[in-house]
Amino acid sequence: QVQLVESGGGLVQAGGSLRLSCAASESIFSYNAMGWYRQAPGKQRELVASLSNGGIRNYADSVKGRVTISRDNAKNTVYLQMNSLKAEDTAVYYCNAHTIWPGPRDYWGQGTQVTVSS
Repeated sequence: QVQLVESGGGLVQAGGSLRLSCAASESIFSYNAMGWYRQAPGKQRELVASLSNGGIRNYADSVKGRVTISRDNAKNTVYLQMNSLKAEDTAVYYCNAHTIWPGPRDYWGQGTQVTVSS
């Protein structure tokens, strides 16, 4: 079972930037997709961005143009570059590894807190 460890969260002023990292304990190329989700207090967890092993990126409408997901297969690491941060981006951000073999399954990191002050 893959272990995912997020880092890079913190407190930032509105308009600032953060780069989140997700280090995996094994090759991420074997997973169909890697992604970042977030959960704000009192809200459901939602997709922020995903990146398939075929290179297809998917972004939530709320972050399009401000966020970029990338991966370094050699380092087994996934990144989330977030720019022009807003107060509504405040949440715990979780790394996700998704596989469809031998059946659909998701693995999660412990999360990293991002707080944007306005």
